[in-house]
Amino acid sequence: MSFVGDLEHLPIVDVIQLLHATRKSGTLCLKSSKGESQLVFSDGCIVSANHSNNSVRIGQILVQMNKISRETLDETLLEQKKSGADRAPLIASLIESGKLNKEDAFKGLETLIEMTIVEVLTWTEGTFELDVDTSVISDEYRYIPENLKLDLNLNTQNVLMDALRIYDEKKRDGTLMTETFSDGQPADDFPSDCEPPLADDQIISIDDLGLDVLDDLEKVIPGFFTPVKIHDPTTIHRERAGTSLGDIPQEQQERLYSYLSNTTAGAEETPAEHTHSPTHALILFSASDFIRHTVMTACKHEGFFTFSTDEEENLEHIISQSHSKELQPIILLDQPEPSSTVDIFGLSGRILDKNPDIPLFHLINPAGFSSILDSMDSGARAVLPRPDAATCKNSFVEDTIRFLETVKKCLKVPPVIKSNKIPVILRDCMEEISTKRELSEIIPIIDRYLSSVMGRAITFIHRRNELVCESISRSESAQPLNICIPIDGDSPLQKVMSSGVIYFDISDHQLLNECVYSQIGAPVDKQILVAPFKCLGRVLAVCYGDFGSRHQVNIDPEMISILLRHAGLVYENALYRKKFEKMLQT
Repeated sequence: MSFVGDLEHLPIVDVIQLLHATRKSGTLCLKSSKGESQLVFSDGCIVSANHSNNSVRIGQILVQMNKISRETLDETLLEQKKSGADRAPLIASLIESGKLNKEDAFKGLETLIEMTIVEVLTWTEGTFELDVDTSVISDEYRYIPENLKLDLNLNTQNVLMDALRIYDEKKRDGTLMTETFSDGQPADDFPSDCEPPLADDQIISIDDLGLDVLDDLEKVIPGFFTPVKIHDPTTIHRERAGTSLGDIPQEQQERLYSYLSNTTAGAEETPAEHTHSPTHALILFSASDFIRHTVMTACKHEGFFTFSTDEEENLEHIISQSHSKELQPIILLDQPEPSSTVDIFGLSGRILDKNPDIPLFHLINPAGFSSILDSMDSGARAVLPRPDAATCKNSFVEDTIRFLETVKKCLKVPPVIKSNKIPVILRDCMEEISTKRELSEIIPIIDRYLSSVMGRAITFIHRRNELVCESISRSESAQPLNICIPIDGDSPLQKVMSSGVIYFDISDHQLLNECVYSQIGAPVDKQILVAPFKCLGRVLAVCYGDFGSRHQVNIDPEMISILLRHAGLVYENALYRKKFEKMLQT
């Protein structure tokens, strides 16, 4: 399994928070022109890291923190060298020999992780890839081996918050690009456009440099030279796609590598004046390395933001990120392997239930006649035949190229046109929510907006095993109310609480009649809306709305979702701020 994307499209902070919220395990590999780093996760917690600067090692950090001496580090490294291939990781050797206690080891590792995150926060371009199948961590960045039985699960939110604080301080002080470690003392500050003055005894003469005898040197043309290493643009495609080509003739393989390389080069050579901001985000759901690499390569350089995952729980977050960037999400679902338990037809239905306007396409093997019909029944806008080396070996490369060209054309769907004008009351409510820090201050504003749009609004807050409400909003007024509903059940309120998906439909559920309408009266129309209020990946409350004594009118549930997403982010930031302030006080 994997989760792949570009840091330009999904910032590293969002990636880390997603992995923490979904409790992922695996190695997150980050690559950019500045280098390569890894963050290792276990059940959503960061357990190790590898800094992009090879000179930043855990041993050096421990010396800088005065947890061990330079002599101790050198002695331990020498012992490791003598042990050969059977050597234990450095921290393991230090702990087992009694030269380092466990608490200091964890603090040093936490510092390394923070430094790694601070470094990658400066990366505005690059790629990320989570390999959740990799359970063996290489010694290059494995510091606590399994046989020590030490539980190292650093709180991801705390580490991320500390890293962001350090990043902000460095950015404020102008030291963000300063090397972490230096062999000498820092020089005195001088203006950037001049050099520090030299003392009289530091002035270097021609004699000191040996330039006075330059003319006496024998001039010899070297017999050989080291050629400049030529970058082969097909290398990355050979590594990523070559393993799937098997016994396809080499000549055909080269044709595919050339096609992918030319696609990339063509995009890079496009003049800046002819480029424009992306309007679409391609979200590819596939477990095939070959499909992932070829489709993402082709579409990325057509101006699409591209993401790839093979886990359903990642899709909602990526779709939400796309909407937040005002991009049109396009879903491409690849047919799973026969051994897979993934049901893409059911997945299509679940995606479209939440996002009915999203264009969705299926990739199906050419021979899958019934699968094509099932795809169309599930709501797919189109079904594209995927290249199949097993049945069409001789034409596989040509089929792949035609397939990629067709995908690029199909995905250029017009974005859904929505009015850029935000209703005045929605804008005012969002601005007012932005000034609040308490849930008790945010909920009345949500109710006020929902009741102005529909007629009546109630927000049920999750407390222990119940949904509890204390007031009802009717247009511009609020009245006391006391309703308690069990958390488990099949009513729209309980379903939204468990699924986190907005409900906007007709309902005459018995629980609504017994618990809600018995106190506030039944609405004239049975059309209701129930929307989740989420924070930190959890549903904290559900907001109920109906038209009361009014007759049903057309409303845009997306506007209500926007307000609730905004409210959730505001409350989430308030919680982080409180936690940070509390840490500063201690």
